[in-house]
Amino acid sequence: MLSERRLEVLRAIVQDYVGTEEPVGSKALTERHRLGVSPATVRNDMAVLEEEGFIAQPHTSAGRIPTDKGYRLFVDRLAGVKPLSTPERRAIQNFLDGAVDLDDVVARTVRLLAQLTRQVAVVQYPSLTRSTVRHVELLALAPARLMLVLITDTGRVEQRHVDCPAPFSDTSLADLRARLNSRVVGRRFTDVPQLVQDLPDSFEPEDRGTVTTVLATLLETLVEETEERLMIGGTANLTRFGHDFPLTIRPVLEALEEQVVLLKLLGEAKDSGMTVRIGHENAHEGLNSTSVVAVGYGSGDEAVAKLGVVGPTRMDYPGTMGAVRAVARYVGQILAES
Repeated sequence: MLSERRLEVLRAIVQDYVGTEEPVGSKALTERHRLGVSPATVRNDMAVLEEEGFIAQPHTSAGRIPTDKGYRLFVDRLAGVKPLSTPERRAIQNFLDGAVDLDDVVARTVRLLAQLTRQVAVVQYPSLTRSTVRHVELLALAPARLMLVLITDTGRVEQRHVDCPAPFSDTSLADLRARLNSRVVGRRFTDVPQLVQDLPDSFEPEDRGTVTTVLATLLETLVEETEERLMIGGTANLTRFGHDFPLTIRPVLEALEEQVVLLKLLGEAKDSGMTVRIGHENAHEGLNSTSVVAVGYGSGDEAVAKLGVVGPTRMDYPGTMGAVRAVARYVGQILAES
């Protein structure tokens, strides 16, 4: 265990390196921070921190920089989440309040996060499996062709065409719409299959084939793999940090193009708390020089998806964590009110 003084020295090194981009020496530390000890004592503390793997010397006769392990300790023990100012919070609310639908909410959230943090922003669409049904609409396109529209509690809208085995009357269509909604509105998507399994039996024999086809389309919509959609923005921000990536920025950009990688980066939505993964804690080799800050968002107490940012390990962690958390809270409020 490190002493409180050495923790303070580590905190000062992280803050100075993030702010200046320059390796930090003992003389600069004693001049910039009220550590209450001599440069010689700070040098000794830095030697211990280096021996323990919390800081490293990038070049001979240079100062020290934090390692992944040093950033990890900083985030876990030393970094409070920096609250946003009142003008910043108001700006977030005004920007997101103008959204007209879920796609617009996600697009605005990505732009906002990228601007606030100056990192790459990643926002996952609300997952169908963690949503509830707000309404199911059925529209006649032709005597034997329907459109099924599924609306979720998070404002997500899914549309599917249904080719019926036989013509379906307007009366039967209205009946199916009413009975279907009476069973599924307000219920979790995972409960829907059980709730509708006996519905065809309650219709006349000539309509049962169409009812079965409509239900099959509805259930396919609930389990589609495409539900795990993402939006990404601010990739150009990485070019400002070219020197933070050891050889080239290319592996980072290539990793960010892979949706599966990004979903793994964000983590499971059910883990709604703040997660910070630093450097080699990211399993994908191309992202070993980056950190990820992510948090869940939702329309109630339960998260329906994740959002976050990806940037170099030399990151303003308190500010980034504060921005990500604040944006997630506002997005959740918008979904709850939609």
